[in-house]
Amino acid sequence: MYATGTARNDAVAALPSTPHEAPGWQRKLLLVDDHELVRYGAKALYTELLGVPLEWLEASTLREALDIYGRESDIDAVLLDLNLSDCKGLQGLRQFVQEFPQARVAVFSATQDEFVIRQAQALGAVGYVPKGAVASEILGTLSALLWPPAGPARPGFAANKALFPRMPASSMYDRVAQLGPRHLEILELVLSGCNNQEISNSMRLSLGTVKNYVSSLLLALDVRSRAHLVSLFR
Repeated sequence: MYATGTARNDAVAALPSTPHEAPGWQRKLLLVDDHELVRYGAKALYTELLGVPLEWLEASTLREALDIYGRESDIDAVLLDLNLSDCKGLQGLRQFVQEFPQARVAVFSATQDEFVIRQAQALGAVGYVPKGAVASEILGTLSALLWPPAGPARPGFAANKALFPRMPASSMYDRVAQLGPRHLEILELVLSGCNNQEISNSMRLSLGTVKNYVSSLLLALDVRSRAHLVSLFR
């Protein structure tokens, strides 16, 4: 398990002492999850945060979430589940950030896999909220998500350490975090067992281009072969 409590408690301490006096009385969140019970629980548990009312919008699919975000101009943050009926894994995060690069999207998932968390961060997620976290940790995460430190917006929202689980240093995962979106997408396909031709068909790239991407992946991650790469993430 990752040590998340201290970081998230720090986030609560960093909030304005009187948040109701700050500009913007209400905070609006979009929760994207295909389990109605999960959505109901979040709304019931977190109706306000330190006196500031929270308004929850709900979506059960990625398409519904994108439509809602496109209609609503004042959504402060998005909590996005990784596995929805119309997308799997990090595809939904990739599509959401591409369509709305200004959105503050935090992954909301039961997965605690370090590789997935690093990928989410590299793809533009501003946070990673474990579904199994205790209420006090989620409270701290929501605080950091809704009251981010002042600074430049994306490209590259500055990563708030309170919004990601603490993980031990790992040169391999650090290298993954440095990869660009296209390399990450190809890495996902390689790790899922796709050969170069299948990747070419899936991404509509020439076979030569795919081979170049795979070769650059092996070089960037300092591995000897495709099989060696796959073995490292099993």
